[in-house]
Amino acid sequence: MSKIILTGDRPTGKLHVGHYVGSLKGRVQLQNSGKYDEVFIMIADAQALTDNADNPEKVRQNIIEVALDYLSCGLDPVKSTLLIQSQIPELCELSFYYMNLVTVSRLQRNPTVKSEIQMRNFEASIPVGFFTYPISQAADITAFKATTVPVGEDQLPMLEQTKEIVRKFNSIYGETLVEPEVLLPSNQACLRLPGIDGKAKMSKSLNNCIYLSDSADDVKKKIMNMFTDPNHLKVSDPGKVDGNPVFIYLDAFCQEHHFEEFLPEYANLDELKAHYTRGGLGDVKVKRFLNEVIQEELEPIRKRRKEYEKDIPAIYEILKKGSEKAEEVAAKTLSEVKSAMKINYFDDAELIREQAERFQS
Repeated sequence: MSKIILTGDRPTGKLHVGHYVGSLKGRVQLQNSGKYDEVFIMIADAQALTDNADNPEKVRQNIIEVALDYLSCGLDPVKSTLLIQSQIPELCELSFYYMNLVTVSRLQRNPTVKSEIQMRNFEASIPVGFFTYPISQAADITAFKATTVPVGEDQLPMLEQTKEIVRKFNSIYGETLVEPEVLLPSNQACLRLPGIDGKAKMSKSLNNCIYLSDSADDVKKKIMNMFTDPNHLKVSDPGKVDGNPVFIYLDAFCQEHHFEEFLPEYANLDELKAHYTRGGLGDVKVKRFLNEVIQEELEPIRKRRKEYEKDIPAIYEILKKGSEKAEEVAAKTLSEVKSAMKINYFDDAELIREQAERFQS
């Protein structure tokens, strides 16, 4: 069986460093590994509209922002298929069929859906499209017969629901759909990078992000204003490393060569943490080090982005070609699904023959 990856992002804003360490950087590595037959990267605009239906221009404008971030990070349209979700109509039809395999109570129990509903204050009035997001995601994954889905930790309940849909469909209609495996970042700090304000989630709506496209000055300003240990008031005070966003970011980004280059008085991150924990190390020094580390990572991305920005029509052409290729794949899966469900009436020559004989006898 072919090894296929499907992953993507909602185009509700520019992508940030949480996206980068949680998925984007890993996608580029997977794309270049040579281990996968196909890599599909989806800009999930249809999903974004489920809670932005009154502001479609927001989604429309951010398609290009996300595409630029993808390419700037190293996703290669020769090796990966970049597509726009709304341009693949087969996904809607698959979602409709899968709705019959999921109960309302099961959707209500999905922890990710519950969390997102609370975050958006949808408790009193939940858009149906948003509520059924796990079903739509199952359609996305199964349409391309993805065997591997790289996700962040918060998406695990969604993938479990996809697996349930696959199992139920196959048990009723026969082995048709592929059950995907989840691929989490190997670095625990990358599973969910906190916001620079110390909140558990980095979110565009909370304005607590460092964006991949931020200027060097903006990145530095955000890092120097980051939340740290609130009890670490003086340099001499012992500091807390666990839960401290500055050290979580260092866990996600820092490598040993960074110390030799930017902070040679420490051999590694463990030594830096130990000094901070016993006291005598100020937040400003640690933040300056973090700034150097992140700037080194982001500078090549910023440079590539500026180059891609010079030819925006070419970016749309990449997305168009990718969407056309993706639709061909999804159409084949949809045909197989309809055949399994026995609703492929006009393609079923045996059905037509049987019915003709029945009425002639």
